[in-house]
Amino acid sequence: MNKLVELVNINKFYKLKDQNLHVLKDINLTIERGDFLMIMGKSGSGKTTLLNLLGFLDHFTSGKYIFNEKDVTYLNENQRSELRNIHMGFIFQQFHLIDSLTIGQNVELPMLYKERNHISKKEKSHRVDKYLDTVGLLNKKKQTPSELSGGQQQRIAIARALINDPYVIFADEPTGALDSETSEDIMNILKKLNEDNKTIIMVTHDGDLTKYANKVIHLKDGLITKVD
Repeated sequence: MNKLVELVNINKFYKLKDQNLHVLKDINLTIERGDFLMIMGKSGSGKTTLLNLLGFLDHFTSGKYIFNEKDVTYLNENQRSELRNIHMGFIFQQFHLIDSLTIGQNVELPMLYKERNHISKKEKSHRVDKYLDTVGLLNKKKQTPSELSGGQQQRIAIARALINDPYVIFADEPTGALDSETSEDIMNILKKLNEDNKTIIMVTHDGDLTKYANKVIHLKDGLITKVD
């Protein structure tokens, strides 16, 4: 394995009325290709903020970020967006599927950005079928999200995250809205993806899920207090 992510002395402040809220404090973190990393901590510990910084969804105040052996500290928004679309996939607790689109159209969406519009219609269709089959829902391609259970919707969200064959999958509480049996199904899919060399970075507050990870960091009040 080699380094995919390196954070050096990362700090994050939020402006709150007349004060600065220090939400991440001198974060130093290395993530290797092929890691299954879990970020754990109580509400308000900074774990989602850290995930968002790693995925270029938020900015840090100071420090240095190396991604895929390149310094990405000072990228502009267009550069960040392009890297995010090409190399990163995202799974959220609430699925974020579009009800007016079919399942196939939802999965296809990340390929429609301008950086990816050179992909042929045939190739797009092939990829949609491939990743729907990966999550076991190819037969739902023509349906809409409202016709699916929560667990099925999350599997569709995983297929969407995979569609551009990213280096890394970011998952923010992906089992938080699911029952225990469905959660296990989702975690088994993520574990299989990890075994197939996808790097997984996941936020959770559920200690029972750490068995799926090879590395666990614990956050408290914006500090990494422990690494397992």
